[in-house]
Amino acid sequence: MHINKIHAVQTITLVARELGEDEDWLAGIAAGMEPDDGLIWVYSAEHEEGVMALTEFGVESLRNLIAIYRDEMK
Repeated sequence: MHINKIHAVQTITLVARELGEDEDWLAGIAAGMEPDDGLIWVYSAEHEEGVMALTEFGVESLRNLIAIYRDEMK
């Protein structure tokens, strides 16, 4: 039996706040991520179009992408 080990996610808004980054900028970077990278979409009655969310692994993946983008901007 496969048991999903993901027990919580954070929305991109919360991740941006936690990292002190602009949410739109982070969302642009995260848009290239896949579910295997820790990116998922959460749908609700209030957010029928979906809200970007990240697992703990996804936040770490995004931190790595931020470093890559910053190095490229130098």
